[in-house]
Amino acid sequence: MSNKDLSGANLRGTHLNGTDLSGTDLSGANLSGANLSRTILSGANLNDADLRGATLSRATLSGANLSGANLSDANLAGLDLSNKNLSGANLSRAFLSGANLSGANLRDADLSRATLSGAILRDTTLSSANLTGLDLSNAKT
Repeated sequence: MSNKDLSGANLRGTHLNGTDLSGTDLSGANLSGANLSRTILSGANLNDADLRGATLSRATLSGANLSGANLSDANLAGLDLSNKNLSGANLSRAFLSGANLSGANLRDADLSRATLSGAILRDTTLSSANLTGLDLSNAKT
């Protein structure tokens, strides 16, 4: 299923765990509540995708574009999000415990009430980001 055009598709609540979606265009797609555990999203375009409440545990996101994505209430625990473009993304109330955000671009992102306990934030861009109520306990900078 890799390298497909699923832009704007309604995939709400689908179980795509373990699916290879590398190189797939999912821009503007509705993936809210979807199970994307262990899904391969390498090089995928998730620009402006709706991932509210989605589970992405153990997903592979190398080279994925997440700018403008709505990841509010999503489970992103332990993910490698290093060097990812998350500018303007909505990560409010997202669970990012133990995630690697080294070198990630979170400019203008909404991180209000997100949990980043134990996350790695080395060289992470947070300019103009909403950090209201952010949990940074044991985060590494």
